[in-house]
Amino acid sequence: MTDTIPPCPECASEHGYELGALLVCPMCGHEWSPADADEEAAAAERAAVVRDAVGNELRDGDDVTVVKSLKVKGGGEVKIGTKVRGIRLLDEPVNGHDIDAKVPGHGQMYLKTSVVKKA
Repeated sequence: MTDTIPPCPECASEHGYELGALLVCPMCGHEWSPADADEEAAAAERAAVVRDAVGNELRDGDDVTVVKSLKVKGGGEVKIGTKVRGIRLLDEPVNGHDIDAKVPGHGQMYLKTSVVKKA
């Protein structure tokens, strides 16, 4: 067992303690094993990497190109090949969209990583 106890995966409280082979959070009552905490941390690190349609890693401020024509609510279309500059990755996806960007001719909108590639 390590000297530091990881924060609670349910409420993020740092007041957890050991109870036998489990870790317990006094704030919310959640119990978890140290192996689960290590596994969850590794999964979160893997999930933090955002990739485009062809597998390139994306970061805030990157420029991307749309690889598929997209219909826009209200009747327009973002054409294939449209270059979008200075994207912002969302911490929490909105309806499956994980990029916030200003698309030329269409304004601010959310995009999915599956329809863009790094420029």
